[in-house]
Amino acid sequence: MQEAVLLNDKKILVEAIRSAREAVVNMGKELMERKLVAGSWGNISVKIADGVYAVTPSGRGYANQKPEDIVIIDSACQTLDGALTPSSESKLHTAIYAACPEAQAIIHTHSIYASALAAMRKPVPAIIEDIVQIIGGRVHCAEYALPGTQELADNAVAAMNGRKAVLLANHGAVCWGKSLEDALIVAEILEKAAQIAIICQSCGGAVELSSKDAEIMHSFYEEHYSKRQMGTEK
Repeated sequence: MQEAVLLNDKKILVEAIRSAREAVVNMGKELMERKLVAGSWGNISVKIADGVYAVTPSGRGYANQKPEDIVIIDSACQTLDGALTPSSESKLHTAIYAACPEAQAIIHTHSIYASALAAMRKPVPAIIEDIVQIIGGRVHCAEYALPGTQELADNAVAAMNGRKAVLLANHGAVCWGKSLEDALIVAEILEKAAQIAIICQSCGGAVELSSKDAEIMHSFYEEHYSKRQMGTEK
């Protein structure tokens, strides 16, 4: 029988906690390699069970993070296990989990091009097919709020509007996925689309895909192509 612990009135397998912590640490290093974050900025979380999440600690760089540094929190951002302070953006993460039941992982990046559009408080337009396939269409920019506040979390959820990503005004971007790997793809596609948008703006602009076409492509991706990527559909 696998060993379990009681967290937030739920019996959670010790192996599930260990696996989540290791996955978050590995993803932090991956984000640094792909230049989506730097130092200790940005944050990562994984859903372990309903109301139980593994999240990066506040102010600790990704390069030297260890699994035991990752904090286990509940939906009220209270620490359930771990010696360090959880990310200051924990409210942002728990708000997205509450609003998006499919979300199993969240990555908050400070990538250059997405952050540039966030600084201009402009959306990432639906000008390339992969952003509409994977994210769902145009990615909006949330109204500005101070970092770490409930207002920031509420604004992000409101601006997300059914998408898998949102820009945070003068701040960065936040993306969710059905796994950490899925959230990473969303973050990379968002950054690529933001870069293309900025290039196009300097050359006279781009033509945005229609909402109808975006919906068709996103539905096909969700219902078929994503399953083929995971090997669950031929």
